[in-house]
Amino acid sequence: MALDTAAAPYELRFDAGRICLDLLATTHPVERLDSVEVLCAWIVGSGLVPADTPLTHAGVSWLVGFRELRGRTGQLVRPGSAGTDIALARVNELARAAPPAPCAVSAEDGTLVRQLDGPPELAALLGAIARDAVELLTDPLARAGLRQCAGDNCPIVYLDTSRGRRRRWCSSEVCGNRERVARHRRRAALARA
Repeated sequence: MALDTAAAPYELRFDAGRICLDLLATTHPVERLDSVEVLCAWIVGSGLVPADTPLTHAGVSWLVGFRELRGRTGQLVRPGSAGTDIALARVNELARAAPPAPCAVSAEDGTLVRQLDGPPELAALLGAIARDAVELLTDPLARAGLRQCAGDNCPIVYLDTSRGRRRRWCSSEVCGNRERVARHRRRAALARA
């Protein structure tokens, strides 16, 4: 996204460090998963399926399933959330489903490309994300790297893998830039006063 242009309502971000955290980011600054079309774009953009995977069988029940998993995951990664026992049980239940089965096929130019063995089912996609959440939550090193964005009114949780573990914002280009601009304006206002 260029900084001088407004964000499209369907703009999706994939910079939280884990697919389960990228799913959480779809609530900020507004609900991003507001249609099946946008959900399908998120599924492809997240890398859950190869870009040319047909998702014509996706429906409203998919939106419900992804939003539920997003809510349950949020309860588990945000400190002090209520209902974590129920959330954990549901994430564990969803993680039991086998993720979509990939296979290698020859492209026209002879290179091998990844495809899915068949159309991905909702349970398989949710299972892949739930497994990512389980891996994140059970890995002490990864769990220690969970951070809440320090940006004003930004609820995004991300995985800090920066050198020295001093990352402050979900995105330096988004929240970090806003903070730098606000700091500059404060200094300029003080200089004028």
